[in-house]
Amino acid sequence: MSTAVPATSIMTVDNIMRGVVIKGGRRLAIQEYCIPVPGIGEVLLQMQASGLCGSDLRAIYRPENPKSEGAEGYRGVIAGHEPCGKIVAIGPNVPPEWKVNDRVVVYHIHGCGCCRECRAGRFISCHSEMGRQAYGWQRDGGHSDYILASAADLVRLLEPLSYIDGSVIACGLGTAYAATLRAQISGLDTVLITGMGPVGLGAALLAQKEGATVYGMEVDPFRREAAEALGIRTLDGASPEIKEEIGELTGGYGPSVVIDCSGHPKARLFGLEVAREWARIVFVGEGGSVSFDVSPLVIHKSLSIFGSWVCSISQMESLVENLVNWKLFPEKLVTHVFSVGEAEKAYTLFDSGKTGKVIITSEEEAKRWRESK
Repeated sequence: MSTAVPATSIMTVDNIMRGVVIKGGRRLAIQEYCIPVPGIGEVLLQMQASGLCGSDLRAIYRPENPKSEGAEGYRGVIAGHEPCGKIVAIGPNVPPEWKVNDRVVVYHIHGCGCCRECRAGRFISCHSEMGRQAYGWQRDGGHSDYILASAADLVRLLEPLSYIDGSVIACGLGTAYAATLRAQISGLDTVLITGMGPVGLGAALLAQKEGATVYGMEVDPFRREAAEALGIRTLDGASPEIKEEIGELTGGYGPSVVIDCSGHPKARLFGLEVAREWARIVFVGEGGSVSFDVSPLVIHKSLSIFGSWVCSISQMESLVENLVNWKLFPEKLVTHVFSVGEAEKAYTLFDSGKTGKVIITSEEEAKRWRESK
């Protein structure tokens, strides 16, 4: 449910903020709201960066009538589930470690706090129909000037990570990190990542830092070029010799880990086919399906297949710490930044598939990003 109150004629400019609401059918609106006041256990953040995610396109932006129920039910709230910002006001009963001006990432699922999954920090798997709310889906998200967040959902953004780094961590890179943890990647591994969109690129960069030899696979030339520019050797998934290429690169064995970030049936099947015996397969890309003959592809090869959705909040905290130690700045995945007022342009461009990560930022953060290029 939206907690932001629509602006009225009696409000002053100082009390009004903008928020992006997705209408479906590739339509959105920028609306005015009263800046909210934090309640018990809440903080008010001034938004600095909020990423666009492929799941926003698939489940909310493109469908003519986005569904309103379930984990991906959109309830007409302010969009954006990758928020990162600065605390500007603190409500009652917020733990004293959070202070005004603290830089934070918002873990984008608010759980009930009582079920078994929430107690393990896996808010994404919260079982409560009433208590589980995702920012940008069932409660107001980050495509706005301000956002109310529960203090329980905050992850401290460590220096020298930027706000844009934080917004990439908030979902996309957190999702990639969870996948590498499920696969237990180490320096002993050769990893193939299928689908080199923002999540695939992030998974590749993380797997490299975890010590693995990493190859990407992508059919889109733009995305292959982007991956290569980041130092990720990326193969043409449309090449008729692709299996032979992978065989040569892996000494004839195939990769020990395959992470599918494409969600495409052919890519998923391909990963199972080229994986070596006893390999670990992780399905991350949303949507689609896959059909295969279980005995020769899975049982006889002794493959382990994992599904991986989003990292837990504790994993996100460790990711932030690791990024600082690795000197890995996920901002390098970003190709375009826009202000809240340019949201329609941002979504249209991101929907084209010809971008890296796209971020809606504050004017200050947009200026910093552009000057760094």
